[in-house]
Amino acid sequence: MGQEIESSHFSNHDFNLFNTHLKDETALLSELLNNKKFSNNGSIAGFEIEALLVSLSGAPVPVNKTFLNKLNNPLVVHELAAFNVELNSNPIKLQNSALSKMEVELQSTWKNCCDVAKELSIEMMMIGILPSLQEHQLTLENMSKLNRYKALNDQVLNLRDGQPLKLDINGTDSIQTSHQNVMLESACTSLQLHLQVPHTIAAHFYNASIILSAPIVAATANSPFLFGSDLWDETRIPLFEQAVELGKEDYRRVTFGSAYVRQSMLECYEENLRHYPVLVPFKDQDDIKQLSHLRFHNGTIWRWNRPLIGFDQDGTPHIRIEHRVIPSGPTIIDSIANAAFYYGLVHELVEDIDALIEQLSFQQAKDNFYNCAKQGLSTIINWPNQGNIKTSKLLLNTLIPAARRGLEKLHILEEDINKYISIIEQRVETQQNGANWQRLWVDKYGKDFHRLTRTYLDRQNSGTPVHQWKI
Repeated sequence: MGQEIESSHFSNHDFNLFNTHLKDETALLSELLNNKKFSNNGSIAGFEIEALLVSLSGAPVPVNKTFLNKLNNPLVVHELAAFNVELNSNPIKLQNSALSKMEVELQSTWKNCCDVAKELSIEMMMIGILPSLQEHQLTLENMSKLNRYKALNDQVLNLRDGQPLKLDINGTDSIQTSHQNVMLESACTSLQLHLQVPHTIAAHFYNASIILSAPIVAATANSPFLFGSDLWDETRIPLFEQAVELGKEDYRRVTFGSAYVRQSMLECYEENLRHYPVLVPFKDQDDIKQLSHLRFHNGTIWRWNRPLIGFDQDGTPHIRIEHRVIPSGPTIIDSIANAAFYYGLVHELVEDIDALIEQLSFQQAKDNFYNCAKQGLSTIINWPNQGNIKTSKLLLNTLIPAARRGLEKLHILEEDINKYISIIEQRVETQQNGANWQRLWVDKYGKDFHRLTRTYLDRQNSGTPVHQWKI
């Protein structure tokens, strides 16, 4: 949904025409993959990180249009809510000093954003869910004034026959409410990692990303509170799934997926065509080889691990895996450590992926994911060759060393491996990720969520990784 469209109003003809293009482009994708016309360039990384614009007291401020016009940086763009923005990176080959270069780039973009925010008497903040956010702030008046977002809201409600969206999350506390628009989605802010992979082994990377989603969401959780309720360690997961729920349990728009990929990534796009109605039939005159309709439709289906199609500089199509399970924050260095952990671990697990999916069914991987999103580092997880094991123990004894090996195989600098993977290791050893720190703070000071937000923001601005934050 990152591409703006001409109009938010559509006729039956628009839907029929879009579906025709979608079928043609899915057939073309099959032909291109079968004839090996996709790029075999791999291990190219990038990221998107969603951030909030907040007042000095920690309340969301819906001024992203003014902010973005003043910033004038093509790497920083609109998000659904007018109090959100998205920061993007340039793609980089995963080798040598790639990780530290990613940190330098993010630091630079973030500083530019903070400088502009200061001019507007606001601040930048990265966190999975803003603790001070209140449901009444999630209105259409606070939606970014772009056609694609209005169209998304209208079409979701149309497919629900005008029925409000239902939110029902049970954790430490419980929350049940109904909402009249898709702005619940804007309460979720994420770090989305991209990894371009050779098309011949893209399915292996996709399956490895599915398996590792559970321990990664446990290690990186940063979203325990929503509207004053203490819910999951990573409440962003059920919140996002329910924010655009169309009432079809088996094929939710936000989903863990339905199966491992067995042959090629074509399977995901064929599933898109068969099972997901078109939400937004935008009009496009691109050459069919650009696969514009197929790519746009895929952008309205938010798998937690999502295949993407892009193009190399020479115009050759490529496949990327978008790993979407990690929340935004708590700091820049934590974010790059999270990225390093994913990139290293996926490159190591892919070596034994056939054995892994033989031993861990898709349903087990899915159960692991939701259990870890709910219970975090204390989750008992099912893992190949280890049976049921505490997630923190699995991370320390098996997965963190595996991530180191994966980064070594990519020839990442040893000092960078030590720097970023040690942050993950110490976070698990101290049992202090962003979610646990927020809960410890509330245990001591009570549910003063504006003060929590202000304290969190002060810690974030210090640049100190979260496992070192004091209460």
